[in-house]
Amino acid sequence: MNVSRFIDTNNRMKTFDPWVNNLIDNLRYDGSGRSVSRFPAVNVAESAEGYRVEFAVPGFSKEEFKISIEKDVLTVSGEHKAESLDEKTQYSRREFSYSSFKRAFTLPESVDTNKIEANYKDGVLILAIAKKEEVKPVVKEISVK
Repeated sequence: MNVSRFIDTNNRMKTFDPWVNNLIDNLRYDGSGRSVSRFPAVNVAESAEGYRVEFAVPGFSKEEFKISIEKDVLTVSGEHKAESLDEKTQYSRREFSYSSFKRAFTLPESVDTNKIEANYKDGVLILAIAKKEEVKPVVKEISVK
């Protein structure tokens, strides 16, 4: 299995000079030192049948995702807007929460772009991406005479 063929195009930012990388890394932390990620964490697994790509995106609904393929680039994005009102007193307090992300991956030639399924459950978006038939390994047993 060679998962490295599944290239995350967002990682291209690491080609900048070290001072730019340091600036980008500093943007990933809030004032208390906690990590703040602009991109959801992603797991990519490969099997003989295809790829499984998992995105950690809690708080979204399935309607807030956009998944598209253009040429050999898979793009997954999401935009979430939450609004909360507290009207227990004479004034209103509004708390807005916006979060969005966009991840793009260059797909290997072995992917069948007509056979991609998406499922969202318990804060994890899962894409099942099938391989083309001719790429799947054929297992054939040969008897010894």
